[in-house]
Amino acid sequence: MSSPTSAGPNAPTSPSAATSAATSAAPSSAPARRKPVLLVIAAAALIAAGAYGVHWWTTGRFIETTDDAYLRADSVTAAPKVGGYVTQVYVVANQAVKRGDPLVKLDPRQYQAAADQSQATIDGRKADIRRFEADILQQQGQLAQTRAQAEASRLALAHAQDEVARHTPLAATGATTAERLAELRNTRDQAVATLAAAEAAVKAADGRLKSSEAQVAQSRAQVEAAEAALRQNHLDVDDTVVRASIDGRVGDTTVRVGQFVQPGTRMMTVVPTQEVYLVANFKETQIGRMRAGQPVALHVDALPDLDLRGTVESFSPGTGAQFALLPSENATGNFTKIVQRVPVRIQLDAADDRLGRLRPGLSVVVEVDTAAGSAAPATKTASLP
Repeated sequence: MSSPTSAGPNAPTSPSAATSAATSAAPSSAPARRKPVLLVIAAAALIAAGAYGVHWWTTGRFIETTDDAYLRADSVTAAPKVGGYVTQVYVVANQAVKRGDPLVKLDPRQYQAAADQSQATIDGRKADIRRFEADILQQQGQLAQTRAQAEASRLALAHAQDEVARHTPLAATGATTAERLAELRNTRDQAVATLAAAEAAVKAADGRLKSSEAQVAQSRAQVEAAEAALRQNHLDVDDTVVRASIDGRVGDTTVRVGQFVQPGTRMMTVVPTQEVYLVANFKETQIGRMRAGQPVALHVDALPDLDLRGTVESFSPGTGAQFALLPSENATGNFTKIVQRVPVRIQLDAADDRLGRLRPGLSVVVEVDTAAGSAAPATKTASLP
């Protein structure tokens, strides 16, 4: 009889031997299953890289972006033109106002009193003019009378001179007496004196007439001056009501009822929120291909769900350092080159009704498509507008 250990080749194997055989076969089948997955991942990566490369070559390399951009608005400070005590404040903070709406009222009584005084001065000067004009009429009559008297005296003198000339040869022949000749000469001398007095009276009457005419002209000038003062007084009265000069919203209010304000005192600010624009500060190395009119994509930090469109409007005439309060002086001391930034004004799409959500001062990320509107978008040496 044979032993169990000498079984033939077809004898069944033990369980431990089967387990060992399965374990040795597993490592060889796992790499075979992972290989297709890795190939798929590699292919997807290559496709994504290719798509990104195509996008960068066709679009991305022309996009200039910056986060150094802030919304702005040309705000107007509301300040009085005259001084006085505040009697009423018509608006509150953040209130929407229209151009011409009253904002603050000052006490107008002193300016109204000045206007009444100017009106009284006008009335007084006009009364003086009427009186001087009546005097002129009277003096014109007196002048005409004195001129007539002077003419009569001139005729009397001529007659007296003729009489003296006629009787002088007669007295020499004895045809008339010496007493008669002396009488005629006396009459002639009196006529000379009378004529001189009449001519003096004419000059005096003419002088009074010219004086009255000058007084009329002076009074009229005083009337014009008083009328100008009255117009200024009316302006002062109107200026006691401070009105909004633009449409917008009220902000930064510092005025209170009972406060005394001087001309030019800042009381509040009117912000034209409907006319917000953007100023983006691009590096000097980014503006080579930028042009006015190129499209812009805007992403507002405070409103992540709001994507806006805009257009490059204009470029600053200098970098920001040129308009700083204390501009740098690179010609002194050691030098370290710093990339400068150029402010670029961007006009928002006015047709977008979402602009009402924007406020000046908000941060914005800007993307300018320099390929649009450029004659040579791929040329790095393109000149600025």
